[in-house]
Amino acid sequence: MLIGRPADIRPSDITPEAVHQARRRFLRQGAVALGAAAAAPWGHAETEAPNSWEEITSYNNFYEYSPDKRAVAALAQNLNPHPWSVSIEGEVARPRTLDIDQLVREFRPQQRIYRLRCVEGWSMVIPWDGIPLADLLNQAQPTSRARYVKFVSLLDPARMYGQRRPTLPWPYTEGLTIAEAMHPLTLLATGLYGKPMPNQNGAPLRLVVPWKYGYKSIKSIVAIRLEEHLPATTWPQVAPGDYGFYANVNPRVALARGTQSRENRVGELRKRETLLFNGYADQVAQLYAGLDIDKLL
Repeated sequence: MLIGRPADIRPSDITPEAVHQARRRFLRQGAVALGAAAAAPWGHAETEAPNSWEEITSYNNFYEYSPDKRAVAALAQNLNPHPWSVSIEGEVARPRTLDIDQLVREFRPQQRIYRLRCVEGWSMVIPWDGIPLADLLNQAQPTSRARYVKFVSLLDPARMYGQRRPTLPWPYTEGLTIAEAMHPLTLLATGLYGKPMPNQNGAPLRLVVPWKYGYKSIKSIVAIRLEEHLPATTWPQVAPGDYGFYANVNPRVALARGTQSRENRVGELRKRETLLFNGYADQVAQLYAGLDIDKLL
């Protein structure tokens, strides 16, 4: 299973791709010496090499621009991630609006290497840089009525060409239960490979929830709202047979589009078996205790 790197990594420790790969080899050699205690918060040591920068930044779902994955990188260059602010509002004692640079200063970004599994059947391994969402929410002090967290993306049809068409209800929205949002694996990603988040990957701030299908990873976030009731989110309104609120990766459940038991890792020829909860079951299955996970879309 892949892990997120612990919180002791400083932004200055996050490295470019070539140096990162060399460091991975060194870390693997020293893994035994580090011991189980260091890995305990995040599970097993990483065993899969990340996809390349080129693969990660040239194959993107970003419907605000285009349904064509290969076209997004060029089209999204008109996105201006500075200045940018994100509000934390709703059922919180301390609502705030933070500039993206202020957010990065206040909360030390960490490097997390996570699998990403798309409901379309493809996958990647991505070295994200980001902030545990729980850190931000704890500072905002959720009230006792905060049961869900809703995320809202930028609405800007002047620049986001896809928003000029009614293909989806704009702006793009997503949501988590408060327990999912507070889980230590849930990340507000600010970059990848030690660089600021590329526009096409959701600059300057996107959600990453590695045990869920990729459509939960809302891009270009402008608002985070804590709410008492289940929020209506984008894809379940459009195609509920393929997209549900929970969106946990589950190879045992076939969606309207077909089986989810296998996946194509971008950059590989062979297919892989898809893992329950995308391989993070030992860390997140307790969130769904008492629920039939095979009935949760």
